[in-house]
Amino acid sequence: MSQKPRIALIGAGNMGSLHARVVSQSEHAELVYLIDPREEIGRGLASKHNAKWLPEIPDLRDVDAVIVAAATEAHYSLAMQVLESETALLIEKPVADSLLRTEEILEVAERKDLPFMCGLLERFNPAVMTARSLVQEPKHIVATRHSPYAPRIRTGVSWDLLVHDVDLVIQLMNDEPIQVESHLGFFHPDSLSGAEDVVEAILSFEKGGISRVSASRIGQRKIRKLSIYEEERLIEVDLLRRAVTIYRNVSEKAVDEGLGYRQQTVIEIPEIANNREPLSAQFEHFIDVLNGKADAATERRSIAPSHRAIDLITRKRPTGKDM
Repeated sequence: MSQKPRIALIGAGNMGSLHARVVSQSEHAELVYLIDPREEIGRGLASKHNAKWLPEIPDLRDVDAVIVAAATEAHYSLAMQVLESETALLIEKPVADSLLRTEEILEVAERKDLPFMCGLLERFNPAVMTARSLVQEPKHIVATRHSPYAPRIRTGVSWDLLVHDVDLVIQLMNDEPIQVESHLGFFHPDSLSGAEDVVEAILSFEKGGISRVSASRIGQRKIRKLSIYEEERLIEVDLLRRAVTIYRNVSEKAVDEGLGYRQQTVIEIPEIANNREPLSAQFEHFIDVLNGKADAATERRSIAPSHRAIDLITRKRPTGKDM
């Protein structure tokens, strides 16, 4: 691709605004269209980033790629329209509002061999990227993602929060779980009927690895932590502070006639590889996929495992109720 890729962005909400900033600031792409049916909001955001506002998807023959940052319930129809036009796509998570529709979208992208990415943003957290370069053979992973309640997000925490950590665990284990167990809690009066506020899940893997992932929106502070246990190391990742710490126990013995113990632990603090904004790093990776510098097939096939796992986790929602 000799010229800068021309990008159309669908959605002028919170995530759409962030994508618009990132694309317009990139040296490797051009934001040409901002698509949103709300004229005042859409036109305002388009003007801010020197793009053209449109109320609906145009003919995409002069566009190299589309970013979808619209409401999840609109993802399926938008994605299908983009893919049928043979255009590359970056879509916010989840890909669609059901596993069946997600798999249908991915099948079309695979059949047409189109560049396709899902906004699983934590993959591009600098601390996560550093930890992934250090991890060798993880046996047990504990992930915690807790937050105070956000009134604007009333749907379940599995798709809002937990999917990020499930995706990271699958990436770190380099395998898809063979068994999923989950418990869901429904507590907040402002949540939608049947939308879980807390979820605890255990993922089991074929080679014996296990992971516990926890998401909550009834916490009183943000926690974003990943603990990766190997046979002889613990790698702790603070995703908020973007820090990695490695612990290795070297000795432990009783002291004071058995009334206590002394433990010696080696602590390593590796340098974070880079401190780029994850959304910018994600978009630059998307450009690499477009340009053939990153493998499009590998990227496509990395999306479904986390969606399948979340589908299993959320099957314990009360029957007959909406999300």
